[in-house]
Amino acid sequence: MSQETQSNMPVLASSFITGLVFAIGLGISGMTDTTKVIGFLTLNESWNPALMLVMGGAIAVHAIVYQLATRRQSPLFTEAFHIPSRTDIDARLIGGAVLFGLGWGLGGVCPGPGLVSIFGFTVEILVFVAAMAAGMVLFQQLQKRM
Repeated sequence: MSQETQSNMPVLASSFITGLVFAIGLGISGMTDTTKVIGFLTLNESWNPALMLVMGGAIAVHAIVYQLATRRQSPLFTEAFHIPSRTDIDARLIGGAVLFGLGWGLGGVCPGPGLVSIFGFTVEILVFVAAMAAGMVLFQQLQKRM
């Protein structure tokens, strides 16, 4: 194992554990069930507010942890915090938000729950993840050419 790999082990372990906790939370909350997501996005008499409660809980936890973490001199595994500072709204941001919303609304699958659900090996989820990966590759290729 190289010296660089060994020095990145705490970061990789932290990232893995964070992703695992996130995946477990998505599974426990039922947010990998597309019918729950569609039920939230469909504003009619059968509207299901469960997703709003999950998001509210996540925002509350993030707000507390963010306040605690940023009181530190630096993060645990790097020299400085990398907090986004951009506040402008441009065509790229709007286009990405529209594509994300359309995909989420049409398929009922968000990228995080989609990746968690891949282990169910359902055709719909496998197609979603393949399309998401293809879209990411396409975007990278277009970005290089622009």
